[in-house]
Amino acid sequence: MIAYVRDPAEIYRQSFAAIRTEADLSDVPADLRDVVVRLIHACGMTDIVADLRWSADFAMCARAALAAGANVLTDTRMVADGIIDAQLRAEGRVRCLLDAPALAEQARREGTTRSAAALSIGAAELGGAIVAIGNAPTALFRLLELVDEGPMRPAAVIAFPVGFVGAAESKAELAARPRGIPFLTLQGRRGGSAMAAAAVNALIYGTPS
Repeated sequence: MIAYVRDPAEIYRQSFAAIRTEADLSDVPADLRDVVVRLIHACGMTDIVADLRWSADFAMCARAALAAGANVLTDTRMVADGIIDAQLRAEGRVRCLLDAPALAEQARREGTTRSAAALSIGAAELGGAIVAIGNAPTALFRLLELVDEGPMRPAAVIAFPVGFVGAAESKAELAARPRGIPFLTLQGRRGGSAMAAAAVNALIYGTPS
């Protein structure tokens, strides 16, 4: 047989130990380090630390909202499925906005992507929610537009859209003008659903020592 580590707990232990050894977390606030470690674990890149941006109140506000039963609204099913709290999903507190009725028609009417149109449909649910975006830059842009247009304000935004068109720009807009919303994001083109889900998981569970 090939010799490799099989025990899940040991794999996690070695992985998180390696991250803490190799990544420079000295500038990361103590209440955010568990989140950053899980983000690195999700993507395998210790250098993302230099490109992370956050508001000073992000971790405190996001954890408080989750503890109070806030909904988690996601832009993809991959983010929703990556959040490892089955009871949270069963209670309907994790919502993939792509499941919204009449989504295709809304997207055609707005001339935009399904992810952005889903936020328009779910605008009434934004107040006090955690919004986790792991794919579509258009979803992040639309979220910011909705905040500009109306009174609904999320409790926190986890913004990891990925790609070559709009990803860097949408995250730069959030970081430059967060509109009073606690946020966590990664500058540039990198991101993805695994990272967005990892951030939520870290806020709920922390990270094993």
